Amino acid sequence: MPDFKSDMLRTIRGQPTQRIPWVPRLDLWYRANRRAGTLPPEACDATEAQVAEILGAGRHAIVPDFKGDPAPDAEIDRALGLYRLSGMPCRTVLRDVDRRVTQDGDLTRVEYRTPVGTVRTAALYDDSMRAAGITISHVAEYAIKDAKDYAAVGYLFEHAAVEANYEGYLDFARAVGKAGLAAGFLSLAASPMHLIQRELMPLDRFFFDLYDHPAALAALAKSIAIYWNKLFAVAAASPAEIFLLGANYDARVTYPPFFAAHIQPWLRRFADQLHARKKYLLTHTDGENSGLLEHYVASGIDVADSVCPRPMTQLSIAEVRQVFARQGITIMGGIPSVALLHDSLSDREFDAFLDGFFTDIGRGDHLILGISDTTPPGADFERLKKIGRRIEEFGPVG
Repeated sequence: MPDFKSDMLRTIRGQPTQRIPWVPRLDLWYRANRRAGTLPPEACDATEAQVAEILGAGRHAIVPDFKGDPAPDAEIDRALGLYRLSGMPCRTVLRDVDRRVTQDGDLTRVEYRTPVGTVRTAALYDDSMRAAGITISHVAEYAIKDAKDYAAVGYLFEHAAVEANYEGYLDFARAVGKAGLAAGFLSLAASPMHLIQRELMPLDRFFFDLYDHPAALAALAKSIAIYWNKLFAVAAASPAEIFLLGANYDARVTYPPFFAAHIQPWLRRFADQLHARKKYLLTHTDGENSGLLEHYVASGIDVADSVCPRPMTQLSIAEVRQVFARQGITIMGGIPSVALLHDSLSDREFDAFLDGFFTDIGRGDHLILGISDTTPPGADFERLKKIGRRIEEFGPVG
């Protein structure tokens, strides 16, 4: 098997490789089809890692399995945007809070009692999500419902401790081995304000408060920043070589001025800390990126994970590569998931798409090829194999 880890690191550094690293994300596709009994015959008894080997692909070890973790408290605080997955390089501990957890069918309810107030959350994980291969639960009840919840939520983050979980991360990295690059997962939010927006309150409430109560929202972000800085310090000192921070940007939600004010500075701060230690920052850029590319460049990131080009978004892969070339940002992903579906493209259209794609990537440098955002459950396995063959035909990257 190729040393995908080394090839991925060489790609990030802009060094030659014998081929474009082929590292499709297969987790949702695999779980959904295994559950439904619809894995292709050649993979019917295979593990997810073995399916990657069948495809001649590396292991996608970037986005974690949020449900398959042995840690009993791995996702209790999911509705706060906090995880304690056993393979993370950092472990968050909530201090000076009375936390009460109850299970109500598919709902996990958590009550946080603090000296300055009580907040309640609920996360949903139901059978439709299991059938789709999804492992991240849905926030059914947000921590912040109105302004009176700000103080208690701020207290939780101000009093949170961040501990090293370096051995846990090393166990994860050893399990991945040379099959892939094991990312140190930190947060799906890239900054304190991004955490508030995506995890702590409904999106409409967030934008109302951003307009009506900007000072109170800024104060809450400042409280969360106390925790964020602890997270950065412990993470940067860990043995991980690359970290995942932030996900699911979109030009309509994390629109360019918002990104520039509230996300870009935090990505830049962490990137600078990592670069001083010769480490790398990856962020998950799977949405509509029109207007955001220049901000990714200014953020100092090294890898834009799950770049999803036209026809799913407005930008072509060539347009993204042209901007990212200025900073040497590596694209991970690039093949839009709909291209693998017969309902979207006929076999002839798929072949034409691949012809155009492999023309648009130019020399193929700074590219770790995969499926954006992930391989869908209905994907044609033969199309995945065809992409692998096209990579071999493309040849070395100099």
